[in-house]
Amino acid sequence: MLVSWKWLSRYVDLPMPLAELESRLALSGLNHESTEAVGDDFVIDLEVTSNRGDCLGHIGVAREVAALYGLPLRKPIVDLAASGDDVNLMTSVANEFVAACPRYTARLIRGVEVGPSPEWLAGPLQAVGINSVNNVVDATNYVMLECGQPLHAFDFDRLSQNRIVVRPARDGETLEAIDHRSYTLDPSMCVIADADNAVAVAGVMGGAASEVTESTKNLLIEAAIFTPLSVRRTARQLKLFSPSSFRFERRVDPLQVDWASRRVCEIIVNSGGGDVVGGVIDTAPETPRTAPVTLRFSQLKRILGIDIDRDEVLRILHSIGCESTGEAAGQIEMQSPSWRHDLGREVDLIEEVARIHGYDQIPEDHPIAVAPSAKRPFDVAVEKVRGVMVAAGISEAMTPSIVTDKVDAMISPWTDQAALATAVPMLEGARKLRRSLLASLLHSRAANWAAASQHADLFEIAHIYLPGSTADELPSEQYSLGMVCGIDFFELKGVIDEVATRLGLPQRFEYAPLCDATSIGQSGLDAARFGMDPDWAVEIRSAGETVGYLGMISKRLNQSLKLTVPTVAAELSLGSLLTQADLVPTQQPISSFPSITRDLNMIVDESVRWASLETVVRAAVGDELTAVVYRETYRAADKDGPGKKRILLSVELQQPDATLTGADADAMIAKILAACDRDLDAKLLS
Repeated sequence: MLVSWKWLSRYVDLPMPLAELESRLALSGLNHESTEAVGDDFVIDLEVTSNRGDCLGHIGVAREVAALYGLPLRKPIVDLAASGDDVNLMTSVANEFVAACPRYTARLIRGVEVGPSPEWLAGPLQAVGINSVNNVVDATNYVMLECGQPLHAFDFDRLSQNRIVVRPARDGETLEAIDHRSYTLDPSMCVIADADNAVAVAGVMGGAASEVTESTKNLLIEAAIFTPLSVRRTARQLKLFSPSSFRFERRVDPLQVDWASRRVCEIIVNSGGGDVVGGVIDTAPETPRTAPVTLRFSQLKRILGIDIDRDEVLRILHSIGCESTGEAAGQIEMQSPSWRHDLGREVDLIEEVARIHGYDQIPEDHPIAVAPSAKRPFDVAVEKVRGVMVAAGISEAMTPSIVTDKVDAMISPWTDQAALATAVPMLEGARKLRRSLLASLLHSRAANWAAASQHADLFEIAHIYLPGSTADELPSEQYSLGMVCGIDFFELKGVIDEVATRLGLPQRFEYAPLCDATSIGQSGLDAARFGMDPDWAVEIRSAGETVGYLGMISKRLNQSLKLTVPTVAAELSLGSLLTQADLVPTQQPISSFPSITRDLNMIVDESVRWASLETVVRAAVGDELTAVVYRETYRAADKDGPGKKRILLSVELQQPDATLTGADADAMIAKILAACDRDLDAKLLS
């Protein structure tokens, strides 16, 4: 923000030296970049942070100077004379895009003489680098740089049917802007149009078809509020930036719109003649105020570490525009000014007090009370999970939550409901809220692969959004762990098992084939439907609950991503795991008595999985069973019959308080064999 010293002095006295003001503004948050002498004036370049849109005008900077030095602020009083006619009889405004334009106002001026600007108008603009165009355009620029509210003047006679329509742009609609370049628009953009065509890109730039020229006699003056997101997205998409878009992106004062409209009309009439038609068209004249903020004086001492007198605190807050709305013992309720969108919490008011009082007034060695804090269990769990993944050589990725239709359609293990979509694309071509992390990670792996990064093994910990069963139901936000790798299926399974171990889950994961999960009574999902190889896709369960999916990416999807090596992927619901986790391991006593190990060679059906057999064996004995180890699988159809296989396992038995006898071990083995026969029809090889 370029600030003219002479222009600034119109709103506040400047008895201090220039260097002192520069230093004081820098210490208060308006960083001083440089100062340049321009004729008999000085132009100060200030860096204004994105939350201080109120300082993008000379009055806003003057308000800061007044607060810092305890000086009165002189804001111009607008005395606008209007004719007896009614503007509503001459034009109309239809706002069809309230989401992008909450408020639009219009005034008419008739009989203007467009010509050169007087020195008092053109001089300040030229000092801050704005070339003089004519008295009408200069007036809109002057008021914008005066108060921070962008304005626009249309040639009223060049508007079709002499009316304004605020609407989304039509798909493929074009507009020649006042920079005389043509821009192609889309429905996500807000435009100001007449009865037929767009005449301006809302909040960004006006159109050449209705710009003010020397032949212009009648003006329509626009003063409006355009939402920051809409303006920012449009400006970036068109690569078209302007002083107006810069200010709208940082919010403007909603209660200053009408003042700015009257102010620019007054300047135009004073410099170019004409009559202001009576009345104003305002699509939203009532602007709600923000909720008051309660400030506890005790919090000032706790956060800043120093005592500041109550009267000084009130003086500072009143000087920046806050109003007292109530007071109780030890606290006060303040209404933030309309131009300060950043003052919504108690700590914001405390920061303002510190800033105006002076950070240099806070001693460097003054003690500030601290309170102990601890990580949330969720943070501890995520830290453990991240440690496992990084130790396995998998790199963490951060991908957008909004994806394109193509990415969303890749893979969706959690649901077959259609993904939720935003009203307008949040990223270029992307509007779907992802239903799985795997789609985003596969897209990233493919991009890395295309860039010759062939070892792009990635994981991500983030939210996914699962649609409800009905359109009115809110989505379920699930915190997930997703991973895609070019390693062996069983290697990734081992990584997942290590996650369970580090989280202290009471039992190991169970893995059931998605296409034939009847052995555990699961969903039997079609793996091919969501991008996995049906022969290598399993459902991960813990304590009877589905907590994730693991599988090889299908050849079709792998080829479509131009990946030349097989890819294995998995996704876990961290929220479900956290309900079962034991994040603080406790010491377990170790028996000092010897153990007995027995090998069991079991003949089972081909459909029996090791996880099922292990579960039955562990449940049959209890705490005396200290280990179950898989050894090997052997198939001999000529000896055991078709559809049979042998699984060799070892069991370790031990008592915590006595030596285990051979008879005791035999009794336990008998229980194991009986349970395996009963539950899995498994027989011991004789």
